Amino acid sequence: MKKEDKGKENIFDVIYDIVRSVPKGRVTSYGAVAASIGVASGARMVGYAMNHCHAAMPKVPAHRVVNRNGMLTGKHHFNPPEKMQQLLEKEGIKVKEDKVLNFDTLFWDPMKELEL
Repeated sequence: MKKEDKGKENIFDVIYDIVRSVPKGRVTSYGAVAASIGVASGARMVGYAMNHCHAAMPKVPAHRVVNRNGMLTGKHHFNPPEKMQQLLEKEGIKVKEDKVLNFDTLFWDPMKELEL
């Protein structure tokens, strides 16, 4: 966790800041976000944060967070569930059978990109 993150209100705020950094047209994973804050086994916690981010301001692009295989495992938290795929496709990301195509190419690693 970066020094400036230690003053954040709670861990969800830190997670939200990282997810807000994911560029349009790219995706990250729950585990990658967790590892970037020093909680390597915290993928589930990141999932909980994404489930509770819909009222956060500024908005959190939760649709850009998928599982380690590129699957849209969080889609059931969108209303309607198809919205996660629609938002990704609007950004040019192709999805087939609930999986991001070219996941390895589109993957955005916060540890590398944010130099954490």
